[in-house]
Amino acid sequence: MSANTLKKTFLNKSEIKAMDAEHKRKLSFNIGKYNDTVVKGKQQFADLDNARKKAKNIKWKTIEHLDKYLVEFEQNFTKNGGKVIWARDAQEANEAVLEICKLHQTTQVVKSKSMVTEEIHLNDFLEKNHIESVETDLGEYIQQLDGEAPYHIVTPAMHKSKEDVAKLFHEKLGVEPNLNPSELTLIARKNLRAKYTSAQVGITGGNFLLADVGGVCVTENEGNGRLTTAFPKVHIAIVGIEKMIPSIKDLNLYWPLLATYGTGQNVTVYNTIFTGAKKKNEVDGPEEMYVILLDNGRTNLLKDPNVRESLYCIRCGSCLNACPVYKNIGGHTYGATYSGPIGSVITPHMKDFDEFKHLSYASTLCGNCTEVCPLKINIHGMLHYNRTLAVKKNDTDFSEDTAWKMWRLAMTHRSMMDMAGAGIKTKVVNTLFKNSWSKRRDGLAFHKSFKQLFAERKK
Repeated sequence: MSANTLKKTFLNKSEIKAMDAEHKRKLSFNIGKYNDTVVKGKQQFADLDNARKKAKNIKWKTIEHLDKYLVEFEQNFTKNGGKVIWARDAQEANEAVLEICKLHQTTQVVKSKSMVTEEIHLNDFLEKNHIESVETDLGEYIQQLDGEAPYHIVTPAMHKSKEDVAKLFHEKLGVEPNLNPSELTLIARKNLRAKYTSAQVGITGGNFLLADVGGVCVTENEGNGRLTTAFPKVHIAIVGIEKMIPSIKDLNLYWPLLATYGTGQNVTVYNTIFTGAKKKNEVDGPEEMYVILLDNGRTNLLKDPNVRESLYCIRCGSCLNACPVYKNIGGHTYGATYSGPIGSVITPHMKDFDEFKHLSYASTLCGNCTEVCPLKINIHGMLHYNRTLAVKKNDTDFSEDTAWKMWRLAMTHRSMMDMAGAGIKTKVVNTLFKNSWSKRRDGLAFHKSFKQLFAERKK
């Protein structure tokens, strides 16, 4: 799709969702519950601000020396009998998965929740190669049944109510209508249990990579990640290179932060470190384990110091829940795997900047995303940088350039502003914004200028 088409699609979808009262009600309800639990989760920290600063400093050290830590990880993981595959892009990662599946003659894989596999569109790729890929996380399972991508980094089906899910299960699985959440969960569990035992390959992502032990950390609440890696003979972990942290000792900081800011928990229910295939004295686990280290545009972020900080992200989703734009237009509108503020920062650099630069304008620059980030990432500052970069690259259109030139001319010449009376200002503003502000609101009316009001107050 062309840049202009993507932008128009985004604007059209935004308008539809922003005016959908029921959609906003569901989103507001679910984010409201999240906000309540996060307040409680933060109470576990004696000094939360210091914990956040320390976590950011560790990530700074890691990303600045990422090449060293990646090699260290590979050496330690290989020592444990694991195999590391380096993938420059989505195609290489997908081809690597397919080769492993063919080697083990599997026609079915089970997959735990993973945003990176969504990023490379693994399910679609495997389906084209006649391999069934089954999502085992409940939210992802719901989205897969509905033929939709995840709506949120942490909660894939955030935009659905329990009534929506009951209707979906009735239509897709032929179960009784209007079942309650407990009944729906039991149906999903029953359907998925058989998949774990029949699949030859289990695929996961990874929340963290541990350089010193060669470990892949998987954090989840349902136990599906452990089942995905316990029964199949082969475990493939596909992980972005930025997920690296130096040591297993750092998890006592990152696991609680991820849990608190992701779901409001003190710690997530299941936290597992995989260092390779099962050992002789272990009763379950894969016979082979592969880790695919994925770049796919991450080195574009790494080489630009102005956006390098975005690689510190631990994918907690807190910036999405805080963003006034996301809360109005939802996740699918962005047209990218990673939505919300952090998605708007990284997507233009990981993909084509010209095609996705419009996402950086989907922000009020209020700074709330930066405020709530557990690692204090300067998200709104990087959104502003992306806008600046678009201007420097001459990626703005004629109407935008003209509008800003007129605004600058008026702002730097007080006499010109004074020449335009209240009536002229009212007409100009309502004409310029007739397709945005005035489309569903009463037009603006100017009565007195700030200069007049200030003079009256001073008098």
